[in-house]
Amino acid sequence: MVYASYQVACDCDATVETDETDETDETDEIDEADETRSMNSTQVDTSPALRLSQVVGSFKLPMALTLAIFVLSFAPRIASNSTLMYSFWGASLVLLLWQGFMLIHLARRPALKDFSRAVYSQHYVQAMVQFSVYLYWGYYWRPVYDHLWLLAGQVMFAYTFGMLLAWSRRRSYMLGFGPIPIIFSTNLFLWFHDDWFYMQFVMIAVGFLGKEFVRWNRDGRSVHIFNPSAFSLGFFSLILITTGTTDLTWAPEISSTLTLAPGIYTYLFAVGLVVMYFFSITLVSGAAAITLFGFSALYAAIAGVPYFLDSDIPAAVFLGLHLLITDPSTSPRTPLGKTLFGVLYGIGVFALYTILGWFGEPTLYDKLLCVPLLNLSVIGIDRLVRRINSDAVLNLWNPSWFSGRANVAHMMIWISVFGLMSLLGRTDAQHPGDSVPFWEQSCSAQLPNACDRLVSVESTYCGDNAAWACNELGAHYREGAIVDRDTDLAYSYFARACELKFQAGCANLLQEQTALRAEPLELDLRLMLRQGGKNLMDTPVFELYARACVHDWAFACERSAAAGE
Repeated sequence: MVYASYQVACDCDATVETDETDETDETDEIDEADETRSMNSTQVDTSPALRLSQVVGSFKLPMALTLAIFVLSFAPRIASNSTLMYSFWGASLVLLLWQGFMLIHLARRPALKDFSRAVYSQHYVQAMVQFSVYLYWGYYWRPVYDHLWLLAGQVMFAYTFGMLLAWSRRRSYMLGFGPIPIIFSTNLFLWFHDDWFYMQFVMIAVGFLGKEFVRWNRDGRSVHIFNPSAFSLGFFSLILITTGTTDLTWAPEISSTLTLAPGIYTYLFAVGLVVMYFFSITLVSGAAAITLFGFSALYAAIAGVPYFLDSDIPAAVFLGLHLLITDPSTSPRTPLGKTLFGVLYGIGVFALYTILGWFGEPTLYDKLLCVPLLNLSVIGIDRLVRRINSDAVLNLWNPSWFSGRANVAHMMIWISVFGLMSLLGRTDAQHPGDSVPFWEQSCSAQLPNACDRLVSVESTYCGDNAAWACNELGAHYREGAIVDRDTDLAYSYFARACELKFQAGCANLLQEQTALRAEPLELDLRLMLRQGGKNLMDTPVFELYARACVHDWAFACERSAAAGE
């Protein structure tokens, strides 16, 4: 891996150093550069030769970025919502006032504010991989493309905020690609609705403040504890859970719409290999995935139903274990340490899914809450690994194999595991949890959580305007067998089913003592057989009923057979 470091002082020629190094060395270099951005790089000169114009000149870049944020607010996507536009104005104003305060201070004590340019492959490769996810996902869910305007504003805000924070701390600012993967990673999991978008800028600021101030000594050096994006995501997840304000964000939609992109697991696996190859994080991602696959399979074998609703690993969690927990700077660096880190992430997600469900909180936060806790465990993991001969424990092959590059062997194992899971239908294929009849049968058999899952699935489809699902919910609340009886709620669901022209729903609406049921309409099947993907509006009727038969709809099997004769 090649990286280039450029040290630039405002009144000196730039020097360039190029070295060959591996992932661990590059991570060390980033940490050391982060630690040594000291007053030595902020040149103080009290002589008359240093004019105020020279000081002001060093603020050209943050001033330009602040102006760019303000100008961007007039883009149609942003200007169409006054609160969103004011959020951009507010961000610009805060940055402008900060710069003004610094200039007033520097007028009394002149000092040049400079940059240390550092370009690391860890940053730009990860940013390119993340952006490819946006492009692929956004092609099938258009709000992602609409969000790219807001993403650009956040990147400019992050650069400006980082510069001013470093200069306020009397340090040179490291100018490179560092802020981009932080912003991209944050927005892959959480962004606020337009009316609350100013909180997005606050979340970014919290991430950078956490990186700057929340630090510890690791291997004799002061380094940041938390992955900046994971820190802000975890912090705001706690706030949203505590205040019950998840609806202010796109978080539920982000978690559920990844599967609209066909073959999303295979795509994430493929781009994840790029990150694994360059930065040797295979053991982290692979161990986390294998842990989750294993625990999910064990639970399904014991309970008879999937642990997660309709997957062995939710797509958003699969995204997280590739692009959220893999920051080399805030994770262990030994093979055994990385493996333990990944296993703990898998266990943490698995446990939090149940814990959040017990408290009635959105389970989508499972992948976010445990990352800061894992970052805190890194030193403890390092201490444990030092007591063990980790190379002997983990690298059972000859060190000369693959020219000493054990990461290649780790990648081959991970590729084999993912290939096996794909062949078993545990990634992009139909999952048992996709089938409504499966949950009906499981509920009748009183399997763990099956009735709650059935109601949850039917609620989702009713929200998609599947009349059959609305009528079923009305029947559940009128009968009171698997949910508490609620006459008013039953009436509202029957009314919705009738509005969608479902005859049984209209009959139930008129007769308060009945709970009539009927087969799903063709439109209902188009909405309920999508398996997390797009609705099947263009699917031929024959294929539709064949697919319904695979989902165990008995009436559909009869119609499919009749149509085939």
